[in-house]
Amino acid sequence: MILYHGSTVEIEKIDLSISKPNKDFGKGFYLSDDERQAYEMAEYKAMQLDMTPVVTAFEFDEKVLSGSDYLVKQFTEYSKEWAEFVFANRSNLAGESPVHDYDIVYGPIANDRVGLQIRNYMEHNIDLPTFLERLKFMKGITFQYFFGSERALKTLKKI
Repeated sequence: MILYHGSTVEIEKIDLSISKPNKDFGKGFYLSDDERQAYEMAEYKAMQLDMTPVVTAFEFDEKVLSGSDYLVKQFTEYSKEWAEFVFANRSNLAGESPVHDYDIVYGPIANDRVGLQIRNYMEHNIDLPTFLERLKFMKGITFQYFFGSERALKTLKKI
């Protein structure tokens, strides 16, 4: 399968050390199987930085997701478990110690305004079901692939 990464630069070599912490599934490299969604992410970043959107494509053998060689976590829908997982990763302020040790995580993208929802949940202004509902991506369910280890990155081949 082909996966896409939206950014403002062509990705020649993936460097996890420059990945940002506090993302949905933690500090790692994120991709989508939806080229349009990756381009929209690239456009959003490019607009903020006054740059040009760039989408880099990678080949990925999805059999890896069901094999036993990698630690893989899959969320096939928005769920309480998914919301708690996103909350744990997004609220990991230090970001030095990962919340989990999965090589690859597959699951829905959270709403871009997740920071406000995390604050509301932490301050007990909303309950878990409300938090889950507000985390849902506004444009409908869209999935993302997270690669969080050097080992996992070896499953990607730039095309």
